[in-house]
Amino acid sequence: MDANSLFNVKDKTVLITGGAKGIGRMIAEGFVANGARVYITGRDAKALDQAAADLAPLARTAGTAAPVALPADLQRLDACEALAARLAELEAHRGGLHVLVNNAGATWGADIDSYPDSAWSKVLTLNLQRVFTLTQLCLPLLEKAATPRDPARVVHVGSIDGIRVPSLGSYAYSASKAGLHHLSRHLARDLGPRHITSNVLACGPFETKMMKATLESMGDYIRGENPVGRIGEPADVAGAALFLASKAGAFCNGATIRLDGGLSLVSKL
Repeated sequence: MDANSLFNVKDKTVLITGGAKGIGRMIAEGFVANGARVYITGRDAKALDQAAADLAPLARTAGTAAPVALPADLQRLDACEALAARLAELEAHRGGLHVLVNNAGATWGADIDSYPDSAWSKVLTLNLQRVFTLTQLCLPLLEKAATPRDPARVVHVGSIDGIRVPSLGSYAYSASKAGLHHLSRHLARDLGPRHITSNVLACGPFETKMMKATLESMGDYIRGENPVGRIGEPADVAGAALFLASKAGAFCNGATIRLDGGLSLVSKL
């Protein structure tokens, strides 16, 4: 029961959506550094290729293959289907998909009087509907990798805005994340008997493109409000994902883990 064994993810196969940037990139780096075989996907092919190249030396050090970029516009059903088919092709002679990280997401901010209808379609499709779509399409690969003692894992990147009501006008985003949290619990109940777990990392503020404007204008205030006095760092979210993907997290199913330093308990933001 040593730590190296408990948190070992070496040789596990991992697919991370939105894996080229932000929180997805942080999680990808954590898995690569610990010897997992990582696929990253998203619609920005150039960013995916760059992320894969940047992480390749880390993969060599860890004794694993370099990350593989699989571009896909996850807003589209046909792109999700093509991604799942390509992954099945690449993993045909391996052990299946051990970990699916549903991280890709979008947001939209506007006041209630001007909030556009199109924002709801864009945000809910990517943040909620396609999470279900891709999880559903990956089930054969997840079941191939799953065992009773070492289940396959689905890790959803949620948000504290799906737990508390944010003061910003991000209506579709907060609603989509609340829906994602509940979807994860529903999946946990139905997929547990198939040896697949489903859990959420409800993230607070991290240094990402999505948070850039907010941190530039309110970063000091946010840090001051947080009980731990800072925002999230790459190791925080990578470590939480590694926990859920390893033997240490094998009995965790249907959980929503607040990864925010306690900010959602006190902040007025």
